[in-house]
Amino acid sequence: MQTESVTTPFGRRPMTLALMRRQQATKLIRVGKTVDKWKVFRDASAAKEALQIQSNSLAVLDALLSFYPENELREDAQMVVFPSNLQLSLRAHSMPGSTLRRHLSILVEAGLIVRRDSANGKRFSRKDETGSLEQAFGFDLSPLLLRAEELAMLAQDVIAARMAYRKTKEKLTICRRDTRKLITAAMEESAAGDWQVIEEAYIGIVGRLSRTPTMAELTDVLDEMEMLKDEILNLLENNHNIENSSTNGVQTERHIQNSKPEFITELEPRFEKEQGEKARQTGKLSEPLKTFPLSMVLKACPQVSDYAPGSTVDSWRDLMSAAVVIRSMLGVSPSAYQEACEIMGPESAAVAIACILERANLINSPGAYLRDLTRRSTRGEFSLGPMVMAALKANTQTDMKAG
Repeated sequence: MQTESVTTPFGRRPMTLALMRRQQATKLIRVGKTVDKWKVFRDASAAKEALQIQSNSLAVLDALLSFYPENELREDAQMVVFPSNLQLSLRAHSMPGSTLRRHLSILVEAGLIVRRDSANGKRFSRKDETGSLEQAFGFDLSPLLLRAEELAMLAQDVIAARMAYRKTKEKLTICRRDTRKLITAAMEESAAGDWQVIEEAYIGIVGRLSRTPTMAELTDVLDEMEMLKDEILNLLENNHNIENSSTNGVQTERHIQNSKPEFITELEPRFEKEQGEKARQTGKLSEPLKTFPLSMVLKACPQVSDYAPGSTVDSWRDLMSAAVVIRSMLGVSPSAYQEACEIMGPESAAVAIACILERANLINSPGAYLRDLTRRSTRGEFSLGPMVMAALKANTQTDMKAG
């Protein structure tokens, strides 16, 4: 390997400390190190963005490597090539001289080659008495051997980043398609929900995507799109559950309305108390039912306000106070209501009483009906959702007809 001292560029080309360090670094190549020159070239090609070089720069590097006679760059070999600009231009696909010189400078700045200029700036070689190459002036390829491992790692990182970018972009495309079609389906089938607002959120997310987004932009947009898709799926799933529960609730109401007197006798307080005690002993009590926003309950059950203190429901406490009055008015026994409060929770029991009030003319025995709901709650088979939504829908339709 050539180990001359640092040389400065010929002519007006300036010398920099960075160039000096690159020349000195070539002396640090491990003894006996070899590498396939085309493998290094492929790694440099893959890592061109990281190296901040262009395709034309790679074409010039390819031409320089073609002047090196061996396939392997070796630590103990002469790695300076000295083609003229005309020869180099021809092998670089007839690249113009000015373009050739610019890309040679780019390769030097990128630390892939080092200039070894002669006294007059000409490129040539000098042989000894035996005919062996003694000295050469031109472009030193030893930085490629020195940085072989670094270039390989850069290439792997670039390939991995490119693959991750492609996968993220594909994932976003699929998620975007799914979200768009779910919104369209929900709007066309009149599913419950503010789909106009959801659609505007979708458009806003898509609008932040530039023509050539970075990986960070893609990731951010994908995260937001996945969150929006999850919210849509949850909303549609809740709608589906409410529809199923509503159907079951209608069937249960028919069963209670058409029940025989023996069924009502069967639901005496003592019997129900024993059943509740048994459920507590076996640990099968259900969790308190989730309450709805008070404003929604009042919209679904407007009659409840007539039984509240001052005929106004401003809080859950007011609603529960009204439920006690309604319970007595409907003939629901204190034990039945107490058990409902224990199983469902006081707020949910009050909501159930309010819903029963709205349909009192359709229910033969409000007390038996409440006990049945309580028993189903114990088994985890009852949800307030269908009752509230059915009452809300009924009152909305009534308001529309009145209007």
